[in-house]
Amino acid sequence: MDLDAAVLVGSVHDLEKLRPLEEIFQTFGIRYWVEVASAHRTPERVAQLVKKAEDEGAGVLVAAAGLAAHLAGAAAARTLLPVIGLPLVAGSLGGLDALLATVQMPKGVPVATVAIDSAANAAYLAVEILALRRPSLREKLREERRRWEGGKG
Repeated sequence: MDLDAAVLVGSVHDLEKLRPLEEIFQTFGIRYWVEVASAHRTPERVAQLVKKAEDEGAGVLVAAAGLAAHLAGAAAARTLLPVIGLPLVAGSLGGLDALLATVQMPKGVPVATVAIDSAANAAYLAVEILALRRPSLREKLREERRRWEGGKG
């Protein structure tokens, strides 16, 4: 199976927050997998999963994490794939810590970042990136936006 997207999430407790992303991926026929890995607790696993995503032909990687949220950066440091950071609410700062940790990347190691808890936008951005190599996705995206214009989205 040729993989479209790989999704890493920092904690099993955050899997439910990925439901909108998974629904959108399923709607668009995106082939993906989701794995739990922590940049701090299991850094070797993160490295292995990034390599697995590359080996399986992924075109984009989504990394979702709360608190210090170094998962997206840890992934981006190990690949040339586009990485989308999805900061999640966890702890007392309402996700602001995760947002700042995700967007503050050094020159040359970018992470595209969506709003806190915005799994849907992470999915749509991933689909847009994948549409660069799968033109059929572009038309599906156009149809989706037409529905929104009609007040149905």
